[in-house]
Amino acid sequence: MGIISFVGFTLLVAIISYIATRKTDETSSDGYFLGGRSLTAVVIAGSLLLTNLSTEQIVGLNGSAYSEGILVMAWETLAAIAMVVTAIFLLPRYLKGGITTVPQFLERRYDTTTKAITSGLFLTGYVVVFLPIVLYSGSLAISTMFDVPELLGVSKGASIWICVIGIGVIGSIYAIFGGLKAVAVSDTINAVGLLIGGIMIPVFGLLEIGDGSISEGINTLMTTNPEKFKVIGDSDSSIPFATIFTGMMLVQLFYWGTNQAIIQRALGAKNLKEGQKGLLLGSFIKILGPIIVVLPGIIAFHMFGDSLSNADEAYPTLVSKVLPLSLVGFFAAVLFGAILSSFNSALNSSVTLFGIDIYKEYFNKEASEKQVVKAGKLFGILLAILAMIVAPFIANAPDGLFGYLQKVNGCYSIPILTIIVVGYLTKRVPAIAAKIAIISGAVLYLIYVVLDATIMEGEFPHFLHVMAILFVVNIIIMLIIGKLYPREEAYEQHYTKEVDITPWKYTKIVGAIVCLIVISTYIYFN
Repeated sequence: MGIISFVGFTLLVAIISYIATRKTDETSSDGYFLGGRSLTAVVIAGSLLLTNLSTEQIVGLNGSAYSEGILVMAWETLAAIAMVVTAIFLLPRYLKGGITTVPQFLERRYDTTTKAITSGLFLTGYVVVFLPIVLYSGSLAISTMFDVPELLGVSKGASIWICVIGIGVIGSIYAIFGGLKAVAVSDTINAVGLLIGGIMIPVFGLLEIGDGSISEGINTLMTTNPEKFKVIGDSDSSIPFATIFTGMMLVQLFYWGTNQAIIQRALGAKNLKEGQKGLLLGSFIKILGPIIVVLPGIIAFHMFGDSLSNADEAYPTLVSKVLPLSLVGFFAAVLFGAILSSFNSALNSSVTLFGIDIYKEYFNKEASEKQVVKAGKLFGILLAILAMIVAPFIANAPDGLFGYLQKVNGCYSIPILTIIVVGYLTKRVPAIAAKIAIISGAVLYLIYVVLDATIMEGEFPHFLHVMAILFVVNIIIMLIIGKLYPREEAYEQHYTKEVDITPWKYTKIVGAIVCLIVISTYIYFN
């Protein structure tokens, strides 16, 4: 029964996505990479959330909550503030310039080499870190929920390999042959299912704890595990409270404001109003995120105690225990959709970056749009294969999946955020300053990660503090170079008129309400 409902729902999503994208011209860059610049607020919000909310988030963050409690909700709630900043400050500038990729802006602001270095960093991060983690965490969830080792009579390791290849192949078909619109449409359908299914897990968990009463379940959970409801992390936790004001907000701004896999949804907006409404709608839903990605981890701790050998198994084990058998197939299909979403969204963005920023620039300057799309697709196939090879080896990641993901991402997130912020806030800082900042930022952070993991473990500040320090240092370096060797002509951004950039009149009011809710949440739990 579970397998039938799983296959049925997955096929339904695929058929609807195919029908919805038949009329999109995917031989053009805008059609393939940006869905023809036709995305509306609801589609943008759904795609943003499901691109973000995948198994590395659901499995990884619930694993962190199983170990540390509610304090890890900072990764979710503070994202809402970053989405507000993106809607008010960054998106109007992106759409005014009519860019398809973030590195395109860097080319206009600095030069072609800066764009290539940035695209290379993005692609390296995707293939070495993000794509393999999505594949592994998804495979862990599917393998545990369906008990694949028992079902197929194979070892746990072999079941992970089987699931990795299955997810990788299906995700590649969506991303490489469907383009952004196929990804966005399937995301929107799965987002509804994931929100319903994601809320079902804590509901069923609380009903079990409270003997049929959700309120009694919450009361029991909070009174028997008070240490799991401390929102302020101490210096030994994964998120010390002070990091919220340093590297945490920088990571969030990079992710929601400059990360190609995320911001590409907003770049495909039919106009600025729809883009801003989509981001703000997403920010409201993001505030509720801890119900899906934190609370189940605490419920799992209450039920299983310290019995699980790997914290990242907490969520799929909880699902297997509390979800009625008749719903396991549906929820696994929705979770499968979330896995595909993050995988194919990052893969689609990688195809975009390679095709537009590298292939057309360095391999074939005279390439037609059709040739660019074809080259991007071939590169996507190669990237998917590499990610599938790397994925199973992430099983023993230090700091848990989510902690490992956030820590390693700093190698490219902070350097890229630095040069984008300086690029928009100044007019005469030259290209050489951006090159030095992005290379020094990546190299210095990589040295920190290696030293902290080996010979000097525990002697450095928290990685989020290190990110903030490097961010400030690199900005100072860029400003000094800009003072000594300024551009001959001040940079001016021109309006390309690709879309209407009239802002939504309620953007700032709604944004302020979102920020107020986030602050109130912290005050309540404190």
